[in-house]
This record gives sequence, C-alpha cells and structure tokens, in this order.
Amino acid sequence: MIDLYFAPTPNGWKISVMLEECGLDYSVKWVNIGAGEQFEPEFLAISPNNRIPAIVDHDPIEGEGPISVFETGAILLYLANKAEKFLPKDLPGQIAATEWLMWQMGGLGPMMGQHGHFKLYAPDRIAYATERYRNEVLRLFGVMDRRLAEHHYLAGSEYSIADMACFPWVQTYKRQEINLSDFPNVQRWYEILKQREGLRRGMALGRDKINRNPQDDAEVRKTLFGIKE
Repeated sequence: MIDLYFAPTPNGWKISVMLEECGLDYSVKWVNIGAGEQFEPEFLAISPNNRIPAIVDHDPIEGEGPISVFETGAILLYLANKAEKFLPKDLPGQIAATEWLMWQMGGLGPMMGQHGHFKLYAPDRIAYATERYRNEVLRLFGVMDRRLAEHHYLAGSEYSIADMACFPWVQTYKRQEINLSDFPNVQRWYEILKQREGLRRGMALGRDKINRNPQDDAEVRKTLFGIKE
C-alpha cells in the first residue's frame, strides 16, 4: 500500500494519474495546503520542502520497511521502476522520458505556475510580470509542439511519465487563456491523453476540494502566497 499525501493541484495530479495508470493500491492522505498542513512536522518528515505531493510506500521495491519520496519527478521515477511501467526499456527512450520529465519540472510547471499566479491571484496585477511569464509559457508550448510534431508522445512512440507530468499543467490552458489551437500538435496529444481511463480517474481526484479563489481569503492568501495584510 502507498500513502499519497495529496492536494488537488497540477503537481498532485501527476502522481494520482501515475498511481491509477499503474493500478497500484494507494490511500489518499489529504493535505489542506490553504490551512498550512504542509508545514506540520509530520508532513515535513517526508517532504522537507513543505510541498505536496509526497508518498510513503509500505511495500517498497527493496522490501525493507516503509520508504518516503518527495518531489514529483523523483516520485514518478520511483513508481515507474516499482511498477515497471511507463518508462521505456531502451536507453534512448529512457533518456528522452527523463529529459522531458526534467523539462516539465524545470520549465513548464514553474512558468505556468508563475503566469497563473500573476494573472489570477496576485493582489496587484503587474502587466510586466504577467506578460513576461506568458511569453515564456507560450515559448515552452512551442517547444512542446515542435517535439510532438515529430513524435506521438514526448518520449517518442510510448506514453510515459513525461506525458503524465505535463498533462495536468497543460490542462490549465483555458484558465490561463492560452489558445491551444495555436499549438496543433499539443492539442492532438492532449485530446488523445484525455481518453485514457487511468488518467481520467487520476485527474478526477479531489475535484470537489479545489479552492478556485484562494486570494479571497486573507489567511489562505497569507499561507499560500506569503501575502500579509
């Protein structure tokens, strides 16, 4: 059994999608990030960066007691090795999947997160910041579109953890007012992935718990964004 410490965010959904796609047994441990539960000592013991998600595997690969893993890229790689799924067996495929996973973690996710923050949540709408991050997000969508013009999936011919990492962030395109039709290969990839039952189950987790307007609550705003009155 795997404990999934989770909140319904793009980063959280990366792992719920992977667990569903792999068919691994897991139990959800809800973390109310608006209430600051990510700063509790019990959570910090498994996720020292005070960010969700994290997992505790009670039946780890080596079979020697519970093991915890934090950071989504590390979790996806761990689960891929545990389940022996969604990481290509050949070396070029493994390299490609890892490259695009790291691309998401270092680029697509952080830049979409910053754009979304300044566009949707910032108390003062700063045109320079919003435009700067929007331009970078559009550049990254272009990078992804060019990759998918030549390959069915990000790692090549196989659906992999790289696709699972990117999908939850790409799904925010409407709220971030990105015209997906400007990136036809990303749009094609997105529509194909949307049909996967495991991905749909993973993406459905916690939908009823989403706070779409955290900026409206002073305490939540302070906890999530460090914004003091």
